[in-house]
Amino acid sequence: MQSTRRNLPQLLEEARRWFEEGLLAALEAAGAVPVSATQARLFAVLDDEGTTVSELARRMGVTRQTAHQAVHGLVATGLLEQVPDPASARQRLIRRTRDGERAHRRARAILDRLEGQLAERIGQETVEALRAALQTPWGPPTPLNRP
Repeated sequence: MQSTRRNLPQLLEEARRWFEEGLLAALEAAGAVPVSATQARLFAVLDDEGTTVSELARRMGVTRQTAHQAVHGLVATGLLEQVPDPASARQRLIRRTRDGERAHRRARAILDRLEGQLAERIGQETVEALRAALQTPWGPPTPLNRP
């Protein structure tokens, strides 16, 4: 009989999706401006002072084109704006508008409630241990020899 043990990357992806689905459902139920999962992830990796599209794409692990599409959708809804980058005349920074800041605070509050829900299901101690493990620096992966 073959093991059905799922690997850690699969489990981490399932956990990410659980939070993402809970967040998007709660935002929809609250009547918030509809956003896609990609747009929600973009919001999560955006610096308060603004971030370039290239850096957003790198943080999200997507192409510049995908990040650009997400940015343009959020600009169209009034949640983000593009401003000149004071460090580079060739680049623009993406940052939250006032409406975007309100949406970001709402999303953070929802995520806090989802963490509370998770703690009720698996225990606060387990949630704290999970957070501690994920916050511990891992360092770069070491090249492995062939199996």
